[in-house]
Amino acid sequence: MTRAAGLTILGIITTLNTFSQISPPGLGKTQTAMWMAFSFRQPLDSANKKQSVTYIGTGRMSDPDNRNPFEKQGILVINEEFYNQFHPHWQYSTALSYRLQNEYATAAPFESKNPAVRQEIRLYGRLNYILKTHRLRYVNTLRVDLRSFYTPEFVLLDEPFQQRTRIRTQLTINLDQKKQHYLITSAEALFSITKENTSSTAGWSDYQYRESRICLFYSFKPTGSAVIYNVGYMNNLVGSYKPHSAHYIAFDMIWENPLNLFKGDKIPRHNENLE
Repeated sequence: MTRAAGLTILGIITTLNTFSQISPPGLGKTQTAMWMAFSFRQPLDSANKKQSVTYIGTGRMSDPDNRNPFEKQGILVINEEFYNQFHPHWQYSTALSYRLQNEYATAAPFESKNPAVRQEIRLYGRLNYILKTHRLRYVNTLRVDLRSFYTPEFVLLDEPFQQRTRIRTQLTINLDQKKQHYLITSAEALFSITKENTSSTAGWSDYQYRESRICLFYSFKPTGSAVIYNVGYMNNLVGSYKPHSAHYIAFDMIWENPLNLFKGDKIPRHNENLE
């Protein structure tokens, strides 16, 4: 492979999405789930204020009557996000996401629905307020999602559109002087309104609280390595009255500044929660 071809391929790859921890997506009323992702983070300017972050991830899930997180396929996600830190305390981002989610019956034997998968195109934006010291990084985030849902043939479903608002607070703790070991904890609440096109119901639903997500991750970056390793847990509480509790185990790898292979640049480490 020539150097030019390598740069072209990496340029295509790094327009997808990355940062320093990729939270699992919600998979509904499963009991347990497993999430794995691989990500790239590429700076777009010399000051590292603007970045492209890309990831591809997959999730598996249990049936409602067992706790095997590898029981069946749950979701495939391809995500592209661009960040701009325009002030020491303020950062915004815009993103495009494609999701292929498997659909299953809620009654035994929990077979695939017809159609068996739902496609989703998602546009979203974030606004982050950041406070940090040598050991701590505290981030409050407001995120607004616009979601559209399709059959495998890209025909709109009966509930074709949703607007969702997400409010999250996150604390990252640096555990050592070399900045190799981190703990990342976060709590997030999700609210949404859905467009309905069924024969009995048409129009927009009420704007309601839907679920909460609580995460705890351990993050490790070996000295001299461009790869960050994250492993963690998420508790997804779905619904408001007697919420359903689902337990997720997550693992992801983030390759920082992949163009460094050709340029030799050194990029400082960040800790952001992606999903």
